[in-house]
Formats: sequence, structure tokens, C-alpha cells
Amino acid sequence: MINTERLIDEFLELVQVDSESGSERQLADLLKEKLSALGLDVFEDEAGSYVEVGQRTGNIIATLPANGGQGPMLLFSAHMDTVKPGQGIKPRRQGGVITSSGDTILGADDKAGIVAILESLRVLQEQSIPHGGLQVVFTVGEEIGLKGAKALAYDRIQAPMGFVLDSGGPTGEIIIKAPTQYSMKATIKGKAAHAGIAPEEGINAIVVAARGIANMRVGRLDEETTSNIGLISGGVATNIVPEQVTIEGEARSIDPAKAKAQIDHMVEELQKAADQLGAKAEITVVKEYDSINLAPDSLPVRIALQAAEQIGIKPYLGKTGGGSDANVFNGQGIACANLGTGMSKVHTTEEFITEENLLNNARFVLEIIKTAQEFQE
Repeated sequence: MINTERLIDEFLELVQVDSESGSERQLADLLKEKLSALGLDVFEDEAGSYVEVGQRTGNIIATLPANGGQGPMLLFSAHMDTVKPGQGIKPRRQGGVITSSGDTILGADDKAGIVAILESLRVLQEQSIPHGGLQVVFTVGEEIGLKGAKALAYDRIQAPMGFVLDSGGPTGEIIIKAPTQYSMKATIKGKAAHAGIAPEEGINAIVVAARGIANMRVGRLDEETTSNIGLISGGVATNIVPEQVTIEGEARSIDPAKAKAQIDHMVEELQKAADQLGAKAEITVVKEYDSINLAPDSLPVRIALQAAEQIGIKPYLGKTGGGSDANVFNGQGIACANLGTGMSKVHTTEEFITEENLLNNARFVLEIIKTAQEFQE
């Protein structure tokens, strides 16, 4: 049985530990202590030493060996970092709802996921519930580009499947589809000239970029696919033909082939405009993360569906246009669904979560572990 007050007290404790992206050290040390006290083998990887992560804190990977259970080893994950403003959080508990004092975020994204995992582990140990082995991964840098998950020490991961607790839907939401995303950064190089005296001697980089963008398919392309040009900067003064402009955009789709086709189209249109107007285009494309595309009858989904029903929670299979650590895990061959936690108005000072959702999250995680014993890989 989940200890509701212990669960809520731990949530209130954790949200008061500052952990904005890049500053997860204090929280990581606390979580390592908690996991070790629960009997898990705890390891911190070297994600913090990578230039692209830029932090001193690594991901936490904790392992609990099987204790006689016959089900598959499962991974449960949540991220440690929060967005800003996330320093000096003062939680308020009133009428079954937990908020911040109003001048910061709350940090339910993703400490609601963390406490659900921790409380489930406690009950698991207290009641000697059999399981086929568990791994817990608490990542850094999720809010700044899934950086911790991308730099995770995957050679330490033994679980073939798992669950990330980081979606905003209610407990019972099981995200089985999410997009592949590509980002694009293009620098258009034209030629400077005096705009009033000799504009014909210049090549206007902004005009080149504008022509390329005008010929792009941008926005909602179909039910699965979107694209966007989000940043553009360049030019020096109105009396100078701009020599250089930088454009940043993205393409994403639940269908990986569509995402790739769209980013290729965007690159092609910029290159075509540069060629037509005599400019140069230097374009970089990065695949930010892979898609989640789990079949409704895949093993982790079947386990989650049955677990929800067994504790009286109505499950539903969903899709999202956003990315999470679950995308990265799936790209590494770990079949991961992203579970709803009931966190609301995240990334704002109006963020809140209900005590009922905190309780149901822990109940759901615990029941998933128990239910997995009825399945074989």
C-alpha cells in the first residue's frame, strides 16, 4: 500500500531542492543517498563531463536485481532538472492541490515522476514483492535538449523496456507515439554594399533567406508532421545591404521518413534561393531525437494497460508532438512509453499538481512492476 503522507512529504522536500538545468548537483546527491538506502546499486555516469551537456552532474543509474520474479527487467525514468524560475521554490498545499508560492515554477515537471518511482521502490521492499529486476534512471539536462539522455552510459542499461514519467496527461495516459525531430541552422552569405549609393553591387542575404522561406512548406503539414522557422537574425543597418543572415528551424513527424523529407525540403529551398541570387548557403542539420512508435500490443504497452485497469484507472493510448527522454531511449532500442503524471501548467509560475495524481502515479508504477510478473518477454 502506498504511504500517501510519506509520498507527499517527499514531493514537498524535493521541489525545495534547487535543480535548474545545469545545477542538478544537490538533487543528484540526495537521490543517490535515497536510492542507496533502498538497496539499489547506484552509479553516476560521466554525462556531466561532455561539452554538449556542459554540467558537472551526471545521470543516475540505479539497479535492483531480480528477487525471484519471472517478468522482464523494467526501467523507470524521470529527469532531475527544472526550467527557470526554479530557485527558492516554496510549495503550498491546500485543498488537495500543491502549487508554488506564485513567483517560481513548482517543479512537478519532473519531480512528480521521481517521487512516484521512489515510493514504489519503498513499498516493493517493504512488502517483498517479487520482480524481474529494475533499473532507475534520473537524467540531467532534459529541459535543454534531452542532453542527459543523449549522453547516458547505455552500456550500463540492462532493461529492454521501460517507462518514462514525464507527460502532462493524467495518470493512465500512455504515450506510444511521438515524433522524430530534426533541427536546421543555415547561414546565408551575400555581399555587403551601400544601400543608397550602390545596392546593385550587393547581394541581400535577408532577401535570399526570405525567398527560400517563402517557398517552404511550414506549419502543420499533416496530422503527423509539422515544421517551423523560429529564429532569424542578420543585417547591420538599413543603409547597408545585409551580407549575412542566420536562420534556425525544425521539422518533426511521428513518421521518421516524413520528418527527413521535410527537413530536406527546407534545406533545398534555401540552397535554391542562394543559387538563384548568387549567395552562399552553409546549412547544418542535426537529428535531435528519434520517434516513439510503440504498437498497442507491444509488451510494455500491454503491461501498462493491464496495470491501470487493475487499480481502477482508465488508461488510454496517446500521441504527442513533443519530445522527451523516452524518444532517446527508444532510439537506443529500449522500448519506452511516456506516462502521464497529471502535472499541469508546467513551465509557468501557475504550475500545480493534485495530491490524487501524485498518489495515482505511485500506485500505477507499483502495479506495473507487479503486473509485469504475469508476462514473459
